[in-house]
Amino acid sequence: MLANCREGTYIITMSHMDRITMEPGKCGGRPCIRGLRIRVKDVLELLSHDASWEEILEDYPDLEADDIRACLEFAAAMHDHTVVRAV
Repeated sequence: MLANCREGTYIITMSHMDRITMEPGKCGGRPCIRGLRIRVKDVLELLSHDASWEEILEDYPDLEADDIRACLEFAAAMHDHTVVRAV
């Protein structure tokens, strides 16, 4: 992931995508966090319903802040797709 520090200068930041796992037979093969039975979708839905990071981490003690970052990064990556248009 790139972060723009100042015009023309970029710093490569650490990716958290390695925290997202997909295993057949676990949560129907859907993306989960670190092999736990906590789906990326569940965390994203909590965030979309205004749950704070602190609330999520309190309700799911196995989660870490970097897991939430990984969910957001995963969602952004899944949204980034090629758009084909007829010319």
